[in-house]
Amino acid sequence: MTPSATHLVLIPSFNPGPILLATVTEALRHWSPVWVVDDGSTDGSAAAVEALAARDPRVRVIVRARNGGKGAAVQTGAAAALAAGFTHVLTMDADGQHPAARIAEFMRASMERPDALVLGRPVFGPEAPAARLHGRKLSVWLARLEILGAGIDDPLFGFRVYPAAGLQRAFASTRGARRFDFDHEIAVRMFWAGVPTLNLPAACRYRAKNEGGVSHFHYVRDNLVLIQLHVRLLAQLALWRWPSVLRRRRATAPAGGPPVKSLP
Repeated sequence: MTPSATHLVLIPSFNPGPILLATVTEALRHWSPVWVVDDGSTDGSAAAVEALAARDPRVRVIVRARNGGKGAAVQTGAAAALAAGFTHVLTMDADGQHPAARIAEFMRASMERPDALVLGRPVFGPEAPAARLHGRKLSVWLARLEILGAGIDDPLFGFRVYPAAGLQRAFASTRGARRFDFDHEIAVRMFWAGVPTLNLPAACRYRAKNEGGVSHFHYVRDNLVLIQLHVRLLAQLALWRWPSVLRRRRATAPAGGPPVKSLP
């Protein structure tokens, strides 16, 4: 496979264990290059990927000295991608939850609409915990409230293709979006900034611990972060952003075509 000169796969990683190498290897079957941002891991998981990178130029490992959160890792990777001449990054989780087989399809969609944020809409299997599914419904409802309508089918699913420059501008507009608030906040802020969205279905697999599944979600701490996120977004929407969001929807609705699209 000829490496893309514009689009790369970006995998933020923090203590995922041995499954990281399997995730990178599977991603390489469908796309290259593949970059990993090791976000201050302490489990040695990056060593095997660094060894792979030493013999395979399609792979690169960027190591952050301290853990800063998923958003911080993606920000670091996107900045490096832009510096290297890439324009888009597809993000996927390190633990194999996201479908590598859909990478090429998402990349093609991005190449056809390079201005768009290509969002994954998760298709869950029977193993998905009921509590997670109910929590996502609330997040979807909040996202629709924050953008005054449709456009973000799932604000938490991290399998996405970002225009890297737009992503960095969204980071610059907030001090948040560095930890578990990243996926939701960045999608909303990019929508606010006028970035069109394209929603595509993609399978999502919840792995048990004995299958390599990893979760660093801290129930109290990270739920407080999410509560603060929604208070911040809704306050900004109510105080000054709602006119621009409404103008965007009116300007792009019937005559110019919808700013958002969902494919079956």
